[in-house]
Amino acid sequence: MIFLFSCQAPVQEQEAKPTLDISAELKKIELLRTEFQNTVKERRYDDLRKFATSDMISIGPGSEDWKAYRKLREENGNKFRYDSMIMKPIETKIISDSMAYDFGVSSIYYTDENGEVHELRDTFLLLLKRTEDGDWKMFRELASATVKE
Repeated sequence: MIFLFSCQAPVQEQEAKPTLDISAELKKIELLRTEFQNTVKERRYDDLRKFATSDMISIGPGSEDWKAYRKLREENGNKFRYDSMIMKPIETKIISDSMAYDFGVSSIYYTDENGEVHELRDTFLLLLKRTEDGDWKMFRELASATVKE
């Protein structure tokens, strides 16, 4: 008599997760960055919230020129907001189906009370979160006054 046994467990079917089209997702992030810059340039400051998650945390540069800018804003009732912003990405990566990062340098421009235009530069690292509707939003930002050239 011959007995044959199988130790193989029954195979459970798993729902296949759709894979991301990385190229399409990177284009969405580029569009987010472009729309964000345009919103600043158009001075639609109240619309900036739509680019961030509700729990967004941002840490700005701590150099003397950035401190002076913040002080000027505070002393003048938030009057001296950015005139424009130019973000130059160095590296943008999709980490998972829900997280990505955008790393680069930016130049921020504002005009002071004497009409003089100032440029503030920084290096930024943005963590982006993909929402349920597939849009990317800013989740965390860390900026440094040390500019990566």
